[in-house]
Amino acid sequence: MPDQMQLDLPLPGRKPAEASLAPMDSDMTRDGLHDDKLREECGVFGLLGHSDAAALTALGLHALQHRGQEAAGIVAYDGEHFHSERRLGLVGDHFSSAKVIDRLKGEMAIGHVRYSTTGETILRNVQPLFADLWGGGFAVAHNGNLTNAITLRNELVRDGAIFQSTSDTETILQLVARSRKPRVMERFVDALGQIQGAYALVALTNKKLIGARDPLGIRPLVLGEFQGAPVLASETVAFDIIGANFVREIEPGEIVICTREDGKIKVESMHPFPQQNVRPCVFEYIYFARPDSVVGGKSVYNVRKRLGQELARESAVDADVVIPVPDSGVPAAIGYAAESGIPFELGIIRNHYVGRTFIEPTQHIRQLGVKLKHNANRAIVDGKRIILVDDSVVRGTTSIKIVKMMYEAGAKEVHMRVASPPITHPDFYGIDTPERDQLLASNYDLEGMRAYIGVDSLAFISVDGLYRAMGFTHRDQEHPQLTDHCFTGDYPTPLTDRDGEQRTRQLSLLAEIA
Repeated sequence: MPDQMQLDLPLPGRKPAEASLAPMDSDMTRDGLHDDKLREECGVFGLLGHSDAAALTALGLHALQHRGQEAAGIVAYDGEHFHSERRLGLVGDHFSSAKVIDRLKGEMAIGHVRYSTTGETILRNVQPLFADLWGGGFAVAHNGNLTNAITLRNELVRDGAIFQSTSDTETILQLVARSRKPRVMERFVDALGQIQGAYALVALTNKKLIGARDPLGIRPLVLGEFQGAPVLASETVAFDIIGANFVREIEPGEIVICTREDGKIKVESMHPFPQQNVRPCVFEYIYFARPDSVVGGKSVYNVRKRLGQELARESAVDADVVIPVPDSGVPAAIGYAAESGIPFELGIIRNHYVGRTFIEPTQHIRQLGVKLKHNANRAIVDGKRIILVDDSVVRGTTSIKIVKMMYEAGAKEVHMRVASPPITHPDFYGIDTPERDQLLASNYDLEGMRAYIGVDSLAFISVDGLYRAMGFTHRDQEHPQLTDHCFTGDYPTPLTDRDGEQRTRQLSLLAEIA
């Protein structure tokens, strides 16, 4: 086992060279592991023209639960009234009873699962958001993040707008409400024309189910069909759970309008904005989307296996066994093992029934936190040279604990291989990432990271290797094919709020108990 230099991540203003050699506190906010992964964005679902619209929406959200576990909500419309149920917690905790579903009357509904990247985890931020507008009700659910939401919000507030949440999604609602265009779709387009960043939206009016995707296609949105009813969702797995047929992806910059008139359902499409070079988010393939989803015509599972194969070609090492960090590292580890010829084994077993630490978080319990969720399979690890495959490294704190666990289980050598390039820049498009000074790869070179984590060797897939796994020959430096700013610093849209230093402005004066 090599020396484990436990380097503190530098504080703001400290240079990496000034980082101390003191051991890093094993505690992090919430629990010992939760903040050392990129957190999911959100998931959206919508359906029009089925008597079980709310129940089907709840099932669709259940399939999208991996995209957000903090809150869930559904808004339905019965031809006369909108009905809303929004709750903190998991879909199954609140939308599994007939009593709740029966309150969501109507043949059209939209839903949302949330992980907060903008706005606190409080009930007034739970989506879908709803407002009574001139001409009827309007509900909207949003996956993504707007990079000029605070700038727009400040302008709207100065003009007299009253905000009820701290979610950037309400900015869209306010822009629709204040548009001077005569028709609801014109007002919706007018609103979208003013926002920047990433969005996949589903919206509900008195007559329409609407889906919209940002012009770069950063966030995913797909169209399906269930017993003649059009369905919109963040991922194809939401279709699988209800038995819907996949029709196609919503194109970047496209707005889809589904209406039901005289018993007939019509699906129309419009492209109101200039065409741009498409740049879908690469993290959908690396981490966020479920492995059984198809995103951009590509099987997420197969892409992750190819990432592992590329990683094996780029960074081969002699070892006895390939072990994934469960669960997200499994497909890449399978690909690594297949390409290298080294056996794949489950050397870490995950406990799927533990969420947050469930007993008093004393320092001792915090130190045991990793073992509440993962345990070494000593029969596989003991006496072996192991290759540990993970999908990403953010702060590195979880990696330290996993590696230590491997050595304590008897590993002779631990070689870590990561199926994404080093994460050096934060995200502003709906992924909850630490600030740059808390990203391990932003503060240390490869050798520094290896020493920090405490492994015998460390390697990441290259940026071009990532692109090869995605089916490209290399990254086009002039016109990148993917949104990859976390690795390259190449942000595809203006970062208006950040560059204008708007993000430090207080969004709400109201303190509220979640």
